[in-house]
Amino acid sequence: MQGSPAPSRSTPRVKLRSSGTGRGRTRVFTRSTLSRRAVAATDGRASERRDSSPSPCVRLTWKAMRVLLLSTYELGHQPLHAASPAGAMRDAGHEVRCLDLSIQKLEPARVDWADAVGISVPMHTAMRLGIKAAKIVKTHNRELPVCFYGLYAPVGRDSTVGVLADRVIAGEYESGLVAWVDRLAQGDAPDAGSDEPTIQLGHDPFVLPARDLLPELDGYAHLAMDGGERKVGYVEASHGCAHECRHCPVPVVYGGRIRLVPADVVVADVEQLVRMGAEHITFGDPDFLNGWRHSLRVVRAIHERWPQLTFDVTTKVEHVLERHDIWTEMANSGCLFVVCALETTNDLILERLDKGHTTAQAVEAIDILRAHGIEVRPSFLPFTPWTTHADLADMLNFIVTNDLIANVDPVQYSIRLLLPEGSLLLAHPDMKPHLGPYDSEHLTYTWRAEDPSIDVLQRRLGSLVEAATASGEPAGATFLEVYRVVMEAAGHRTSPPADLIEAGSTEGRPRLTEPWFC
Repeated sequence: MQGSPAPSRSTPRVKLRSSGTGRGRTRVFTRSTLSRRAVAATDGRASERRDSSPSPCVRLTWKAMRVLLLSTYELGHQPLHAASPAGAMRDAGHEVRCLDLSIQKLEPARVDWADAVGISVPMHTAMRLGIKAAKIVKTHNRELPVCFYGLYAPVGRDSTVGVLADRVIAGEYESGLVAWVDRLAQGDAPDAGSDEPTIQLGHDPFVLPARDLLPELDGYAHLAMDGGERKVGYVEASHGCAHECRHCPVPVVYGGRIRLVPADVVVADVEQLVRMGAEHITFGDPDFLNGWRHSLRVVRAIHERWPQLTFDVTTKVEHVLERHDIWTEMANSGCLFVVCALETTNDLILERLDKGHTTAQAVEAIDILRAHGIEVRPSFLPFTPWTTHADLADMLNFIVTNDLIANVDPVQYSIRLLLPEGSLLLAHPDMKPHLGPYDSEHLTYTWRAEDPSIDVLQRRLGSLVEAATASGEPAGATFLEVYRVVMEAAGHRTSPPADLIEAGSTEGRPRLTEPWFC
């Protein structure tokens, strides 16, 4: 995943001042009663479920913890990766609060309330913002236990663990996170469990996300369509990915494996979102069709319950082609668009990235989807060490030829390859001549393009796109300016056809109001 947060989203901030500290309740339990778990009632109180096994005479002190879960950025969606562990921790008997720092402030009183803090880092931008949030927390209370959890938790581990984080957990993190808090509840040190593997891929039970702890859907990305907007809910039917694209962070953690979220849990979560007003569902799985039979069961169950709901998914070009027979059902069930990581129109670069498709196959996938009334929302990775001016010109002409101007979020035109720790590209022989030192601030290895002028062009396009997005400029107008700049840099004076502005209109093309891209 590449990219940066939308300009309208704020970064965590706090004014430091002294305040009283809140602490969890101390209880005395027999050893067997440490297995009691609280089930949240509808009125917010907790009822205890007792273990029926005999109680030995050993008595231990167990303190129900106050856990503050921080989300910094989930691409404009209500943060599932705060709600999911919150549900698990609440079931474990702890008191939990969630804070979404993209729309809420990290105030001193919130930090004072907590006995422990978990910071969700499902993507690169979230990790960078999470580090800033951890610094704020530790500045205010350096003794407060902090855990980074999520896909990017291992990134920069050497510079965060022991300084900002007492524990980091990646992969299927819920049970490890609960176990860490349980150990704190028993009086263990904040780094308890740090000798366990950072990456955990166990087949643990899935708990219904605690959506009631999150802000309402009004403050998040909406579906823009037919001149109006609809509230969007975000769910995941699976974790991980069966593929190992070299530039993607997912295989670094999951190694080509997937974990399926039970269909009944997904449907129950969608029910929560519908009650909150959702009219459209985004499936945020790294690839929705990795377990395509499971995914179809989920789609069928949701459509049967709520036939009015629409949805979007993310999948690879090769899955669009392989599963060409499912798209009629997907369209009839409400699928409006599919996010596909096309990346580039240079087949040699696609091979280096191990994307599993060619440019010709990308065109075929677009045609298949459109034949069923489904639009594609492409994501691109235009700037790599091997990119040439001709590659950029070809990509823009590909967008024109396939009528994709309205489908491409302008941020895609300036995306530059990230090389975080563990990236599968680091060992590729074609990467080594371009590789520079690790940049701990930006959490990526530096690299140089074969043509230095490409780096200059990337920075120019980045500034152009950022300004255009901030001003609300239509996608078609931004594309025309990008086209002009790229063609001039390539030594061409070619102007795009005059009808491109009309083709670039976003009317009638379903999209999210905040970009979602891989």
